[in-house]
Amino acid sequence: MRLKNKPWALPLIEANPQYVVTEPEKWRGKWSERFSQKQPLLIEIGMGKGRFIVEMARRDPEHNYIGIEVQTTATGIALKKQLEAQLPNLQLVCGDGNDLTEMFASNEVAGIFLNFSDPWPKKRHTKRRLTYRTFLKQYQQVMQKDGQLEFKTDNRGLFEYSLTSMNNYGMVFDQVWLDLHASEEVADNVMTEYEEKFSQKGQPIYKLAAHFTD
Repeated sequence: MRLKNKPWALPLIEANPQYVVTEPEKWRGKWSERFSQKQPLLIEIGMGKGRFIVEMARRDPEHNYIGIEVQTTATGIALKKQLEAQLPNLQLVCGDGNDLTEMFASNEVAGIFLNFSDPWPKKRHTKRRLTYRTFLKQYQQVMQKDGQLEFKTDNRGLFEYSLTSMNNYGMVFDQVWLDLHASEEVADNVMTEYEEKFSQKGQPIYKLAAHFTD
């Protein structure tokens, strides 16, 4: 969902280059230099307003985190959260995450989060889904061999498609949840803004964790 443009967002981003990267390709292979400590790197593609990535970084100081978001307003809202939290293990990217191989070097990423991605329900838009095989190929290239991909959605059609796409690609599923909030996993679950909204309406939240075999 595209947010209404906020005129304050871009100036705020430009005023805080210590937290927000607008030319991520310049940091390819050098992301560890953006953090106070060299630690395994986890990224979220499509962080929205940043609730998930900020809370993950807060809870888990032993990993570095990057949230990627194409919308300037959403990035600005996430930046406000980071300016308040001042987390040394969190960086934000205002840019298009469609080609991760331009942003990250091979094996630079320890894990990837896809949360409530656009389902692109029309068949002609299949190639835009973030679990389409061309995206999976990118994830495999930038992730370390033991890296894990986590995917959450409220859209059953997208979830079923993603299971098929990943299976056909040869990925191995570590776990699959058909109703995340009714499982034991919910105790440690970090919600996104969308997740809270949908789950309050009684909508099941689907999740999977998977890895590449080579």
